[in-house]
Amino acid sequence: MIKIAIAGYGNLGKGVEKAIAQNPDMELVCVFTRRDPESLKPASGVPAVALAEMEAWKDKVDVVVLCGGSATDLPKQTPQIAAMFNVIDSFDTHANIPVHFAAVDQAAKEAGKVAMISVGWDPGMFSLNRLYAESILRDGSTYTFWGKGVSQGHSDAIRRIAGVKRGIQYTVPVPEAIESVRRGENPELTTRQKHTRECFVVAEEGADKAAIENSIKTMKNYFDEYDTTVHFISEEEFEANHRTLPHGGFVMRSGVTGEGTKQLIEYSLTLGSNPEFTSCVLVAYARAIARLAAEGETGARTVFDIAPKYLSPLSDEDLRAHLL
Repeated sequence: MIKIAIAGYGNLGKGVEKAIAQNPDMELVCVFTRRDPESLKPASGVPAVALAEMEAWKDKVDVVVLCGGSATDLPKQTPQIAAMFNVIDSFDTHANIPVHFAAVDQAAKEAGKVAMISVGWDPGMFSLNRLYAESILRDGSTYTFWGKGVSQGHSDAIRRIAGVKRGIQYTVPVPEAIESVRRGENPELTTRQKHTRECFVVAEEGADKAAIENSIKTMKNYFDEYDTTVHFISEEEFEANHRTLPHGGFVMRSGVTGEGTKQLIEYSLTLGSNPEFTSCVLVAYARAIARLAAEGETGARTVFDIAPKYLSPLSDEDLRAHLL
């Protein structure tokens, strides 16, 4: 049995808890939290443990799945926890991945641990499909479209703005851009031409809404390069219309082979729950981390570094017989 701990018990942490229950070779042993452990009752019945007490669990956990936000949690937590445990996170601020990887790699190597960063569907599954498509269709253009759906990272970033009580962000692909790619026109699209962003915010009593809107629209690496609309709504409307977390999107590679033959590779996801799907990806790669650690590997990894067979509970023989 692979013994898993969760750090953070929000939407993603609860999704990981459910995903572990679907994998008979895994066992959830505890949930690490910065809240008062006495106030937290995980659905699976495992104990809640204060983050400050993590070190006492070093010999009881094979992999810690980190479920904090990319804006402020994971840049600090992943290197810190990688100094004690094998870890995996879903860090999704694309522009900062190289810096995050370097910090985690150093911490994991010094501790003799294995760590994975940026695991999910993007970065993660979409990253793999971009790599495969560009390796196969060498003459062409790659396009990634997200949505329509809720971005957990962007929504978390909104909620951290002063004066925001509740907030959610939807990423919306521009339909004309997608159809242009499918027609093989290989358009040169700016960030702004591919997606729009739509935000729904419940403001605190007396909060400066103009300041909140400006903070959202100018936020570097999140909203500053997009046409962004901010709607201020009541808590009742938020509760009625914005509780679910759907998402999805496309990775497309449009190219030519031979003497100008048009080819299109398209990978798509339609997700009823972004956090539950991301959790399933994290749990599959947690299996890979446990296996690498058992082989004596150390240091940081991304999805590019993991052989597909490490994700599956099936034997090599079964994979060749049934999936190849």
